Amino acid sequence: LAGTVPEEPRCTVERADASLSYSLFLQRFAFSRPVILGGVTDNSAFRALCTREKLLAAFGPLPVRLSTANTYSYRKVDLPFQEYVEHLLKPQDPARLGSDTLYFFGDNNFTEWGPLFQHYVPPPFRIPGTSPAYSFGIAGSGSGVPFHWHGPGFSEVIFGRKRWFLYPPDKTPHFHPNETTLAWLQHTYPTLPPAQRPLECTLRPGEVLYFPDRWWHATLNLDTSVFISTFLG
Repeated sequence: LAGTVPEEPRCTVERADASLSYSLFLQRFAFSRPVILGGVTDNSAFRALCTREKLLAAFGPLPVRLSTANTYSYRKVDLPFQEYVEHLLKPQDPARLGSDTLYFFGDNNFTEWGPLFQHYVPPPFRIPGTSPAYSFGIAGSGSGVPFHWHGPGFSEVIFGRKRWFLYPPDKTPHFHPNETTLAWLQHTYPTLPPAQRPLECTLRPGEVLYFPDRWWHATLNLDTSVFISTFLG
């Protein structure tokens, strides 16, 4: 479903394609800056299993754990997956705080969702000393998570478009942890001088973003979106 959030054509995140070698990934990006990778995965089979109809048929009655869409995501709510899709999967209310918005991302039950994840082809790169863990999500247009940071990882869009905003660890962005990314984009972003703007780009299906350890990032789904991250812990 097309969203009501306009797409910004500017992309200030470096891009690389399938010709990027593992050694060059480690040298140029793994520990220093984000990169958008194109053509490094083929998840057409996984995508076919992630339509609304297929997901409801496989997981409809099963409980899922939702988190608040704020920086710390403290509050958790459990409810059937079908209830989330039919009642909560809708465009973000611009007047609603992130702390009052429920978001399905991560907290996946790997016993129940494991058979689906077996069909996902992760990006081919790893960072020595880490092991991968998946976080799968579905969210409405205008939704997202405001600025936060954690360890390194990859994020791939399966359906929809997802806009990312990133700052390096030494450049803390100005934001309120309970304000949605949509509200930040509408109110704070326009006031930023060019030198204080984040790195940013919009990901489309099949594209993968890599973000290094402790980089600040905020996300904004431009459409109803399906996405999966591979966290390297």
